[in-house]
Order: sequence, then C-alpha cells, then structure tokens
Amino acid sequence: MKMLFISRIDSRDALMFTGQLAGDLRARGHEIILEDETAAALGTSGVALSVASADLVVVVGGDGTILRCVQRMDHQIPLVGINHGEVGFLADLEPLKALDFLLNLPENFAVEQRMRVALAKDGRHLGDALNEALIVTTRPAKMLRFSILIDGVVAEQFRADGLLISTPTGSTAYAMSAGGPIVDPRIEGIVLVPLAPYMLSSRPHVISSDRYIQIKLESAKPADLVIDGQRTIELGTDNILEVKKSPHPALLVDAGQNFFAKVDGKLRHL
Repeated sequence: MKMLFISRIDSRDALMFTGQLAGDLRARGHEIILEDETAAALGTSGVALSVASADLVVVVGGDGTILRCVQRMDHQIPLVGINHGEVGFLADLEPLKALDFLLNLPENFAVEQRMRVALAKDGRHLGDALNEALIVTTRPAKMLRFSILIDGVVAEQFRADGLLISTPTGSTAYAMSAGGPIVDPRIEGIVLVPLAPYMLSSRPHVISSDRYIQIKLESAKPADLVIDGQRTIELGTDNILEVKKSPHPALLVDAGQNFFAKVDGKLRHL
C-alpha cells in the first residue's frame, strides 16, 4: 500500500515518531512517501501535498494538523490521524496502536465521508470547512449584526461578537465551547452558533444541509471569515454569505472507534 506521511513539524517528538513509523512500514514492504515540509524537517526529500498521490494519508499530530492537511489537498485522499496533539477529536489512533493498525489495514479499508461546508460570496467560492467557519470583526471587541435567511425567509436577526458555522464534525470543537450541541457526524446538518450574543434568546440552530442558507452581515464594521483556523478572508461590510454542503467531503478511515465513546473519553481528559 502506498502511504503518504505528514507530521506536525513544531514537535520533535511527533517528527521522530513519524520517521520511525514510516521506516517500520517501509521495512515491511509498504511504499512510503513524505509530505515535503515533513520531509524537510526530517532532513530528506518529499512531495507537495497538493500534488501527492497515495492510497492513504497518515497524519501525525492534533486536530490542527489534520485540518491543515484536508485544506491543502486538491483532491481528498482517505486519511487516518495519529494523536500527537492535545485532545485530538479527529485523530482515531493513539501512537502505541498505530503500527499494528496500519500493518493489518486491508486494501479495501472502510472510509467514512465527513461533510464539509462550502462558503461563497457574490457567486465566488471562498473555501470549504471540515470543522467550522468563523465570522468575526476585523477589530477586536466590536459586535456584528446578522440576519439568517433560510430558503429566502429571515429566520433570525441578532447582534453578537461573531458567528460560527459548524459541521457535525466540528460540533465538538469551537462550537461546543461556545455552547453549541454535540452532533452525530452521520447527520448532514449545518450548525449556527452565535458568539456572545447581545440577547440571550439568540440560540444555536441545526439546519438541514439541503436548505438554502444565507448569512447577511448588516454592520458597518468590517468582518473576517476564518476557515478551519487555517485561512482568513476579508469580508468587508454589508455582505451576504451563501452556505451549503460541499460536494467534496473529507475522507476519514474507519478505525473502529465509536463516535460517542470517543467523545466521552476525550471530554473526561479535558
């Protein structure tokens, strides 16, 4: 099997683990390639993630490393995460179990599609988010005014410090910290969570992904859009964002982890 390895490069322990694991798998007959930044940190050559071809991407790091990997892939490749970060909701494997799992992974391994949200402005695609997109003011400590339109009808209007547009996968990330619900990743819905709303009646919404969702910014204050914590896009003022299900889901290898058991276990260690 051809495997592409990518590691967080700000952790020497993660890099050393990546090099050792890649070497062990190569010695057992697997074709191993390294992402270029990971390879450079290990003192060897690699390939750019955007043009890499592999059967499987192995990511060593935390959720940030996995999100960055998904953002940088032009075409989604099945991915499995090995937790070398903090909590790691997206990483299904712990380091001690990684070698055995990968050695016994069948060629027709199961893959779970994880919905991403696509964001557009004036018909121009801005990007896809696996966890969430965040709308905040460019200047700190300022509030924004929002209108939420669903199927062309105004569903809510509110003022808040910002707005989170989350996927079910991202419901255990920033959205959970902001008071949003934990959502089964098999549900194809879009979670909207106001950040510190002015009125307590402004509550999180879970909206079916087959509805037409628009977010209207009605403030003179400029705003930014942050996608998965990786990309920041200037929105300016008085804009309308279109939010819909992306046609390009992330592909996560099924490592046999029960979602609810994993969440319970992770939260107990926070």
